[in-house]
This record gives sequence, structure tokens and C-alpha cells, in this order.
Amino acid sequence: MEQHLFQLLEAINKNANLNQKKLAEICGISIGKVNYLIHDLTFGDYIYSEKKGRNISYFLTQKGIDFLQSGIEAYHHKKVNIHQEPLTEIKQAVILAAGMRKDLNKPAGLMAIDETTLLKRNLDILQENGINDIVIVTGYKPETFAEYPEFNHLTFVENKKYKWTGSMASLAAAQPHIANDFLLIEDDILIEERAIKEILAHPQRDCVLITNESGSGDEAFVEIKNGYLHKISKDIHQFNHVDGEMIGISKLSYEVYTKMVSEYQQNNRNPLLHYEYMLLDISRHYNIGFLEIHNLIWGEIDSLQHYNIVTEKIYPMLKRKEAVFREIWIKSHLMEALNLAYDDIEDIQPFGGMTNKNFKVVIQGKEYVLRIPGNGTESLINRKEEKFNAALAGNLGIDTELVYFNEESGVKIAELIPEAETLTPKMAKRQDIMELTTANFRILHFSGLEMAGRFDVFEKIDEYERLMQEANALPYEHYEETKAHVMVLKEIYQGMDIALAPCHNDALPQNIVKSGADKLYLIDWEYSGMNDPMWDLAWHAMESDFSPEEEELFLTLYFQEDEVSLQIQQRMIMNKIFQDFLWTIWTVIKEAKGDDFGTYGTDLLARCRKNLEHDLIREMTYEYQK
Repeated sequence: MEQHLFQLLEAINKNANLNQKKLAEICGISIGKVNYLIHDLTFGDYIYSEKKGRNISYFLTQKGIDFLQSGIEAYHHKKVNIHQEPLTEIKQAVILAAGMRKDLNKPAGLMAIDETTLLKRNLDILQENGINDIVIVTGYKPETFAEYPEFNHLTFVENKKYKWTGSMASLAAAQPHIANDFLLIEDDILIEERAIKEILAHPQRDCVLITNESGSGDEAFVEIKNGYLHKISKDIHQFNHVDGEMIGISKLSYEVYTKMVSEYQQNNRNPLLHYEYMLLDISRHYNIGFLEIHNLIWGEIDSLQHYNIVTEKIYPMLKRKEAVFREIWIKSHLMEALNLAYDDIEDIQPFGGMTNKNFKVVIQGKEYVLRIPGNGTESLINRKEEKFNAALAGNLGIDTELVYFNEESGVKIAELIPEAETLTPKMAKRQDIMELTTANFRILHFSGLEMAGRFDVFEKIDEYERLMQEANALPYEHYEETKAHVMVLKEIYQGMDIALAPCHNDALPQNIVKSGADKLYLIDWEYSGMNDPMWDLAWHAMESDFSPEEEELFLTLYFQEDEVSLQIQQRMIMNKIFQDFLWTIWTVIKEAKGDDFGTYGTDLLARCRKNLEHDLIREMTYEYQK
């Protein structure tokens, strides 16, 4: 009977979606006995079931996993599959940066690599792949990280005993900040970007990255058995055969990590233990997978000699190889979108962009712009609405027509604007440019068309604050008191009963392109939707740094009247305040995800606070509060 219990638990552990008939076939017992055993296992809290439609799925509880583990070797000499859940998306990374390397006077991750640092390069790769929650475990010279403002958004943990402990102590120190699966990286590793992409996509939730032996003399050799990790050692004499060399990058599930830390804290008597060997201990009971990538260009910086090898030999090779892969990656988007042959794409050039990656591409002699959305934009942008609104703008003649738009990925291809010249704030101040700009706004705002989505600034503030909390980002100083004043204005503004119109909602000069002498295009409709038309005018006026006189001229050109009404003036200054407050939060979110905007966010908040002192705002607030 006990053997059948183990057989049944093992079958459920491998596939939760098997029905009782299939379980009976696998275990070689009757359906009636399966039903009886499932009843006993459920009553004993070894398994639980979930009904989805007509199907029932069975899952092991922790008690069931522990019971299976205790007897599995005796019956099958196999290991437990600790996971029944599918592969989860990795959103967090832990970088071990506590160790002191000989000949180096700073942590290895802070060594210079091609006008940046090794750590910043690795952070950029992680963020390119959607990992923004990053924990750095320091030890040696932790204060040096504070000298790099680009690391301010990271979570730092210090292993104060780094001199007398191995890497497992550093990994355990990160536990208060770990709640899900994560990527583990050693800070001295330089590696191809594709290695990160491939291990993140690998179907096993626990796996180590291995490659062919480097011959460095400090290899951690790996032996694989039955498709899983079997042995790790730097002593090659311990191996019957060597399957590869372990690189300092692994993907760990929360469950396996928790068991590693628990085992280390409760039973370990060797403070010098490294995490690889703790993982090996865990692998005696649980399946730990592997990803093997051959011909991988990589290196580690353990000494000044290693650093010279990395910078003079390894990195130049890696850079050339990555450039080829990047070109292939960009061309693959174009080939898939437009059904092209590889050789149809004749040239690719970077084309700027504050949030997205834009490229000027030449296809069969014709020029296009390819946009690939930047990291984190999927939570801020509704691509389906953007596609609809961009097509509407194209039909109105105020943007070029779309060639291709993928609603899922946000990849967009449009014809390149001829004689394209992006506006600058200085250009936007010219009267001839103002006339073209206001003409485009009038076409859009007075079209009578209904755009997809509504851009409600107050709903956006709530949404962005939620995203700010999810990113564990801290708002700037004076944020809360500024918000209190903004919320008072919200009540006044919503009482104005303003008619909404189709709006661009991000009409800074950089999103307006001049073509020839007398044509302007509004581009990038990511934030477009129904809104108060004064939003577009206020944002453009602020970002163009109009003087009061220039703003007055701009408004008279737009309204085609000599004077601007008091209510329009009020709506302009209120929209300026709302915009600066909203984009302040946007900047905080983007910086938490690794972007660096310098003083942009704090400047917005300062301007917002200054406008709250405007005479019109004081008068409106006074009247409202009487």
C-alpha cells in the first residue's frame, strides 16, 4: 500500500492534470484503488484538488512533498520535482559583490569597462530583460557604490563578515528582500547578453549556467546525471566525466532558495561555504537543472591580470559578437513584420528616443522608422489605443501613415518623414512655427473625432502612484504637500464641466517634426486620448519654455482671437500644474527601473510648486475655500 502511495504521489508531482483513469494506468492499479488512495491522501493533507470546468487537477501540499522526499529514494532512487507551477517570469536579481579581489582597490563590479562599469553593463542587460528589482550584496568597500548615482535605486545589503565567510553567507543576507524566483549573478562576470536572455527563458525554474571549459585554472567543473546537476568541484580528479564549467549565473526558485538558506542557517558549521556547494547539497533531494551554452564569450575579474585580459581581449570580441546579434535582432523584427528577406534590409541606424528604441532603417532603398518599446512601457501604455489613435492622426494628415503596428509588442514601423527636423524649444518660439503647430492642434482638437481611451490626469495619478509603490520607488521631497494642493485644484477643475476633445497629451517639441518649409507632424501617440485641449497647449508651452508674451501669442494663434478669456488662462495654469505633478511620478517610476533623467523629475516638481503660487491659482483657491 505504501509503495502505491509513493507511486501515486510521484505521478501527481510530475503532472497535476492527470485524471484518475490515467493515474491508474501509470501506477498499474485499479481506478477504484486510485480513488480510495486519493481520498486518503486528501484527508491526510498530502494533496489537494482544484476543479476547472469538468476537469480536476491534483497538487501536492508541502506535507506531501516532504512525504514523497522521505521515501522516494528507497523506492525509485529518484529526486523530487519541487515545482508543479509553470515557469514564472523573473523580475528580481541578486548580485553578489562582497568579495575582495587581489590587486583591485574596489569591488570587481566597479571596474571600468568601455566608458562604463562592469556592474552598470550587467544592470543594463538585466533591465533590458525586464528585471528592475535588484539586490546588491556588498562587503568589501561598500561605501564606493555611493559614488555612483546611477545605483541609487538599487537595494543594498551588507555582509559585514565578508572577510571570514563564503558566498553562501552573502546570498543568505539577501533573504529579507526575496519573495519570488530570481536570477543570481556574481559581480565579477562579463558575459554575452544572450546568456541572460536564454537562462531567463529556460523552462527549468532552478538551473545553473554552464559552458565548455575555459582553461582559466580556477574552473568549477560540473557533472550532469539523468538531466540534472550531479556534481560541482574545482578538483577535476573527483570526476568520472566533466560536462562543462559553471559560470557565476544561476536561476533559483524561491522554494529552493529558502531551503538553501534554512539548511545553511540551521546545520552549517563552515562559514566559508560557497553557494554552489549549498546548491549541490540541495540537489541531492531536488532536481536542479542546467543550461549549457557552447562557444560563449565570457570572463571574470578576479585580479588585475584577469582585468587586463578581459578589457584587452575578451570584451572586444564580445562587443563585436553582440553587435552582430543586435543587428540580427533588429532585422528579425522587420522581417517578421513586413515579410522581408534578410538582404532586403540595407541599413540600420539609431534614431534617438527618450523612452523607446528608435532606428532609421533602409529597406529596398526606402527609409522607415522602426520603434521598439523601451523597458517598463508595457505597464504605462495601452498599445491597442495607441494604434487606433495613431491611425486616426495619419488619416487627419498630422502624422505619417502606419506601415505596421503590433498591439502585443508595441513594435511600430512608419515611413520616415522627408527632410525631417525635430523641433527644439528655440524653434518652437518662432511665429512661423507657432502658426504650423497651432494649425495641427486645431485640426486635431476640432476634428470632432472620438479617440480610443480617455486621458484623465487624476486617474493617471492614482495609476502611477500604484506603479511607483510596486517599483518600491520613493517620491521626491515635498511630494505629499504638493499633492494636497493639487487635490484642492482637482475639485475646482472638475467643476468647470470641460468638453473633451482628441488630444496628443505629450506635445513637447521633441514629438513634433518639421518637414520642409511648411509642414509639421505630431509623432508618438503613446499617451493620446480624449482630454481637455488645454492639456496639449499647456504642455507644449511649458516644454518650449515660452515667455508670458510668447504664450499669449501662441494662444491667440490657436484661438484666432486677439484676447484670451480668463477661463482659458485658468485652465492653462491648472493643466501645467497637473502635468508637472503627473510626469514627476512618471520620472520616479522610470528612474526606479534604471533610467537616469538627471534633475528632470525634481525640476518638474519645483516648477509645479512655483505655479501653485501663481496669482490665478491663489485667487481660485481663495474663492473656492470661502
